[in-house]
Amino acid sequence: MQLRMTNQREMILRELKKSKGHLTADELYERVKKFMPRISLATVYRNLEILSDIGMIRKLEISGRQKRFDSELEEHDHIYCVQCQRIDNLDIGPRDFDLPVEDTKGYAITGRRLEVTGLCPACQKKLNKTANIKSKGAAKMACACKKGELNDKQREVLEAMDKCDGPCASKDIAEAVGKETKQISCQITALKKKGFVDSPVRCKYEITSDGKSALKA
Repeated sequence: MQLRMTNQREMILRELKKSKGHLTADELYERVKKFMPRISLATVYRNLEILSDIGMIRKLEISGRQKRFDSELEEHDHIYCVQCQRIDNLDIGPRDFDLPVEDTKGYAITGRRLEVTGLCPACQKKLNKTANIKSKGAAKMACACKKGELNDKQREVLEAMDKCDGPCASKDIAEAVGKETKQISCQITALKKKGFVDSPVRCKYEITSDGKSALKA
């Protein structure tokens, strides 16, 4: 097929080759319009399809992704990142393969396409960095919440409870420390989990022997 190379087609082909990558029509449009402000996105799409149909460029149709175009015509496969959509060339060796006649469903095989996916080095680095930050944060929280440790608010509640003559209600403790009952209830729940507070009477609490030891620590 004889194709007339218009200025538009030459510019699109030039920018694709210059990129040395796998651009979408939208990305090529952004590049080409710097030199041809009046060109439309539809024109870029149409010319890419034409150049692909006559074999001057390759069209990559990856499942569920926007079409991309490649100026490298030598046979090769591709690998793409499922995180950032980056695409790289992949050389996996000889492309010749044989299929038993019964497996071809009557087709005359003219080619093959291998789709390889993964995480590119940059995305792996980002994910590892995020995982490390989360891990350090979790370790820090775990350290701050050791069973035998008290924060200032918990110590304040235990001290007030230690001064009570027998089990006392959360509202009594709240009045003693000048806090709202809801705030005290949250601290009591945390102290019960640590074994520093017990509830021998419904809705009343008292400090345990472990709680007294924690106050002295």
